[in-house]
Amino acid sequence: MRAQFVFQEIGVGLRRNLTMTFAVIVSVGLSLALFGGSLLMSDQVNQMKGYWYDKVNVSIFLCNKSDAESDPNCAKGAVTTEQKQQIKNDLDKMSVVDEVLYESQDEAYKHYKEQFGDSPLASSLTPDQMQESYRIKLKDPEKYQVIATAFNGRAGVQSVQDQKGILDNLFKLLGYLNWAARGVMLVMLVVALLLIVNTVRVSAFSRRRETGIMRLVGASGFYIQAPFIMEAAVAGLVGGTIACSFLVLGQYFVIDNGMALSEKLPLINFVGWDAVLTKLPLILAASFLMPALAAFFALRKYLKV
Repeated sequence: MRAQFVFQEIGVGLRRNLTMTFAVIVSVGLSLALFGGSLLMSDQVNQMKGYWYDKVNVSIFLCNKSDAESDPNCAKGAVTTEQKQQIKNDLDKMSVVDEVLYESQDEAYKHYKEQFGDSPLASSLTPDQMQESYRIKLKDPEKYQVIATAFNGRAGVQSVQDQKGILDNLFKLLGYLNWAARGVMLVMLVVALLLIVNTVRVSAFSRRRETGIMRLVGASGFYIQAPFIMEAAVAGLVGGTIACSFLVLGQYFVIDNGMALSEKLPLINFVGWDAVLTKLPLILAASFLMPALAAFFALRKYLKV
């Protein structure tokens, strides 16, 4: 009978405060969807870092005749065969270097034509205007400065460039967007908690006579509070289910099917279903416990008889 009474009271409370209950469900659902999305964004950034940092190269660009006339770094003239060989030998001796590839002027011209063949500049370039370079794969991409320190300013070297710097700017932007999503999530979470507290207050006030009678006949505090706590928990759990649905539908329609970003953007290694599914239990647990705890602390004041 006691369990039946509690469930009856839950249904009564949810029906009496239907609009506020709906507001709680929506705000909890949106805030937890943003929470799950921010967690997935963190996983995505980390996965992209691991994927792309493993592929980045450090490039040592060598001076050509054109650079010798216009670039201060090449004031000593175009690179010589001896200088190129010395650079290669020094690279081979460095413990941080995993692999060294040489790109000639003809190869650089060919690659440029493949990528920018439609641009007006491409038609005016000739192979002798391109730069020879060494493309270096590092064992640890974080050790770029070792290469830069060793070869910047050396005779025959025009510049040392690290592709990791470009990726760092991208990942910083993604990180800022992730923190922005978390900020919106926190605002929505505060709104949800305030709605839960107000819903509990209204529900407790509307049933103050019943709870007073129950207190007088000896009902325990937990027995009186249980329906109110469960009302908030059930509303939160419905919101959590909606949040989980958003994540699942987003993965299915945006990443895998529908928009199919995983096929349209093959250079991005998107997170898979394993990352999504591991977030769902956390979201459901938060959606149940957060409203229940908020209701419990609110009731400590508003159910005193």
